[in-house]
Order: sequence, then C-alpha cells, then structure tokens
Amino acid sequence: MAPQTDASFAVMSNALLLAEPEASTRTFLERHLSNDGFEVMPAGGGCEALELVEQTQPDLVLFEMALPDGSALDFCRRIREGEPGRSWNRRVPVIVLGEADADAVDRVRAFDRGCDDFLSRPFVYDELLARIRAVLRRVKPVGEERIEVAELSVDCATRRVTVCGDTAALAGKEYELLLKLASDPERVFTKDELLRDVWGFRSPGRTRTLDSHASRLRRKLTRPDARPFVVNRWGVGYALVEGEQVRAA
Repeated sequence: MAPQTDASFAVMSNALLLAEPEASTRTFLERHLSNDGFEVMPAGGGCEALELVEQTQPDLVLFEMALPDGSALDFCRRIREGEPGRSWNRRVPVIVLGEADADAVDRVRAFDRGCDDFLSRPFVYDELLARIRAVLRRVKPVGEERIEVAELSVDCATRRVTVCGDTAALAGKEYELLLKLASDPERVFTKDELLRDVWGFRSPGRTRTLDSHASRLRRKLTRPDARPFVVNRWGVGYALVEGEQVRAA
C-alpha cells in the first residue's frame, strides 16, 4: 500500500509548540498566536512536548517554567543533548516563560540549559510576540549560506553542489535530502525521520523511495579522490559522512 502523506507532518513554517499546563493561559496564547499566523501545537506537560518535538519538528518551542512533570530547563537540556533512540532538531529555538519572582540567576541558568530567550511573568503579549519573531529571525537560514563538508560544497543561493570542484547535478528531492543530511553531517538520521522531513510522509510503510534517492545521491557525489558521502547504517538510516571524515578535513 502506498504511504499516506500529510503536509502538516513535513517541516512546517511558523509552527510553534506551546507547553503550558494552565488551561486558560494556554487557550489565550493559542488563540492570539494563531491569529498572528502561527500554527500552534499545545501541550500540557514536558513529556508530551518532547513527543511533539519529535513528531512535528516545530520551528520554535515555548515552555512554561513550571510543568507538571518537570522543569522547563530540564526539558530544554534534554532537547539540546538528544536522547538514545529519539530524533528531533536539537537546535530548535526555545523560549522559556519564567515565574514572577525570577531573577538574573534564573535567567542565566535558563541560558546555560540552552534556551534562546527568557521572559518573566507577568508579560505583555505584544512583547512575547516580538521576542518570538526576533528569535525566529536569528535562526532563519541566510539565503547566501554556503555549506561545506570535506570536499563537498553547497551554494544554497544558487543550489549549486560541487565535489572537488566538479558540479554534481541533483534532482529536487536529491538536493533536499542532501540539505537534510548536511544539517548535521555526522548524525545518523532515521529512515522515518527522513521520509517525514524530506517527503512529508506521515506513515512511511513499505517504500523504497528513500533508499533509491540515497543511492542516486551517493553515486552523483562519488569522486575518485573524494571521501564517500551518504553513509548507510543498515536498519537505522543515513548520515552524510563518517564522523572522522569531517574532523580530518
């Protein structure tokens, strides 16, 4: 049976995960953020938020400090460090809503755990919105960005890919797969994650789409004097390079 697709499970623009246990505050923020153009995914606790971070790959996470199943700072740390058997964007921006008595020490601790911004209660919604937009602007990829991994170079402005100076002509999904792998070149991305983020598949099922594209991409990036790219980890997924390749370059 062909896999089902659902655009909402692809990488979404302006998708915001809101972890807020207090129902009235969650409803207030969800309503106003939705009116301001965000696709809001509400969560009542930190563990539920981590599940959604893994499933939906949001553009930003908004954490209430005091969650029923732990501190927002601990969940922020878990996002940044990653966990065995789980896959999410460890660089996803995080804003923490601190308690009313938060001081400079609390803010420093939040930043040490990896949050991108910290806003104490009570807060004005317009200021929160401005901070969300400012964080998203900071992490937005620059149009002229160049990615370089060993002998591989990607000019994101022109979509030109070269290996050892030679141009590699890639089809659309091959290029998108390359960008995903290059976003963290030593990391092994699971097959389900790649099918979801590159193709938007909600239920991967039985499909050779990823394997066939990865094989073609590997072949197009192969050069006699270059290191191999697109490494297959049988039963798990793909990485762009072996870890020591980047360190040796």
